[in-house]
Amino acid sequence: MHSKTFGDVSIDQMVLRIKDFILKDNTHKYKITIGTDSQNKNLTKVVVVVAIHRIGCGGIFFYDIKQVHKISNVRQKIYYETALSLELASKVSHAFAEANIQEDIEIHADIGTNKKGKTYPLINEITGWISGEGYKYQIKPYSYTASCIADRLSK
Repeated sequence: MHSKTFGDVSIDQMVLRIKDFILKDNTHKYKITIGTDSQNKNLTKVVVVVAIHRIGCGGIFFYDIKQVHKISNVRQKIYYETALSLELASKVSHAFAEANIQEDIEIHADIGTNKKGKTYPLINEITGWISGEGYKYQIKPYSYTASCIADRLSK
């Protein structure tokens, strides 16, 4: 994982940075979100992000960038993005348990409610999958970790 603030970090180091961030000001509420977005060029650039939002006071984020063979099919791309988010959420959840961090993780999916959009038909499948894995979710326009942070880093 990488952070503009902390540089390159392992999952365990990231979790310690998150814990420090939360303990620094425990008077606020926090929202921890994970989201993925990708962009096609010659390859598909995929960015998965862990964001920690101190409600009302900003936040920090960590990200990982992968280059994979070009994924042109929208359904395959959304499934791949969701799988990466869920895989990272599982790792972070286990690390949170070991570090005694009691924060829930929310998955931000890069799918939208625009009935004319390419991802609209996938809403029930993707949200059902995320819920089935035990996570809360957000979709556009509320999935800012995927549709804003990861989107910006994937360009």
